[in-house]
Amino acid sequence: MSVVPSLKSESISLSMFLDWCKYKNVFYNNIYLEDYDWVIKMPLIPQGSETQDDIKLKKFDLTKYTYLLSY
Repeated sequence: MSVVPSLKSESISLSMFLDWCKYKNVFYNNIYLEDYDWVIKMPLIPQGSETQDDIKLKKFDLTKYTYLLSY
């Protein structure tokens, strides 16, 4: 038994979008993994102590960030 379910198909459904965190005043480039309801967040412009390597993996929460654009 594994913690992460195995992939049953070879394709993964994903979408990309931009959002803005009003609390940190940071824009993020996001990859949304639709099958798992998770988001990979990458800051567009580093702010203060954040660096370009600061990538986050978060459970999708539409109410926390301001959605800007899907592409």
